Amino acid sequence: MAEDNAVTLAAISGAVGVTGEVRLKLFGAGLPELKQHKRFNDGALTLKKIRSDNKGGAVARFEEITDRNAAEALRSTVLTIPRDTLPELGEGEYYHTDLLGLPAVSDTGEPLGTICAVENFGAQDVIEIERPSVDGKPGKKFMIPMTVAAVPEWDAERLVVSADFAEV
Repeated sequence: MAEDNAVTLAAISGAVGVTGEVRLKLFGAGLPELKQHKRFNDGALTLKKIRSDNKGGAVARFEEITDRNAAEALRSTVLTIPRDTLPELGEGEYYHTDLLGLPAVSDTGEPLGTICAVENFGAQDVIEIERPSVDGKPGKKFMIPMTVAAVPEWDAERLVVSADFAEV
């Protein structure tokens, strides 16, 4: 799968028990979204069973994983699906993966940096922007809420940030 076509939904964080179950760290919409898909990583993993771990993650069983050793060997493996298998988006909706790497500019045209993360701490999405590096040192990062006031527009080419929210 081309890397730009892969969307990561979860990562295997370790083994559970001795029969090959794995603990998953969930990304995006979480367990309901993950349950909609049965094949991951270009068909290398086939979901057999999944349940909540009641801690914000999940416990899964894949047909190809039959014991604890095989489960442990997959620690840190990400679970990906092709981008085109995701549902169509409505007006004003976006997938986090589509924002990552976009250049950010202020509404006055000043380049601000690149979107390096999209977080959600409960109320709304928060965009993290990394300024360009200076003299070989990583650029300063700052966060803005993904609201109409802070982000009046975005598309596949760039994200526009209101100058009132752009850190100088």
